[in-house]
Amino acid sequence: MAENDRFDPETRDAREVAAKAGTEPADFLSLLPHYYRGEVGQMSTRLDRLDLTTDWAIAVIAAVLSLSFASPDSPPYFLLIGMLALSVFLLFDIRRYRSFDATRSRVRMIEENVFATAFNPETAIRREWRTELADDLRNPTLKVSAREAMTRRLRRVYFLLLSVLLVAWLFRITLFVPDERWFETAAMPGVAGSIVVGVVLLYYAAALMVTAWPTPRQAKGEYHGVEAGEWKDEE
Repeated sequence: MAENDRFDPETRDAREVAAKAGTEPADFLSLLPHYYRGEVGQMSTRLDRLDLTTDWAIAVIAAVLSLSFASPDSPPYFLLIGMLALSVFLLFDIRRYRSFDATRSRVRMIEENVFATAFNPETAIRREWRTELADDLRNPTLKVSAREAMTRRLRRVYFLLLSVLLVAWLFRITLFVPDERWFETAAMPGVAGSIVVGVVLLYYAAALMVTAWPTPRQAKGEYHGVEAGEWKDEE
């Protein structure tokens, strides 16, 4: 390599190489696939982290069910510990979901405005998509609120898991030990059974409210609508 051909990051031309790539269609199209693959890779990694949290939540449920129903002498508050653990996993999941959605939003921005237009040039394009994408790369922001993330994760995963524990706990304090009254079985050391039942029911009422409460949709790229779309002719 000649002395004059060496890359010097301090030169003005070197600093503006990316700007030139953005103005030349051929350079931009050669750069775009590499960036798109990188964003898809990040999105896949964040999705794997979401799945890992769910896997741990299911493992906790299996463990507390085994402990609580091992024998009539096993304390039923193992199931309450499982509920608490699921709540902690939900908090972790909310943060991971918001990070995943931020990356997915950038991926969908490219798909909607580049690939969709390439497949059908007559489709509408978002005029400022490149500016919006550049701003988000310089100053990344979360696209969904914590409340919406909590609602979506409860609807898809965690409310069902919590419901499994609730049904198991109600069975554990009532039918599993028929010779003992339910408020005696539900009691914890230093806490009356009636108080424990009241707290659990209030917790589930709050979880149900958050799950069912309508929230404005900000999550990007998820399937929505009530009817399946068309793809192939069945004839």
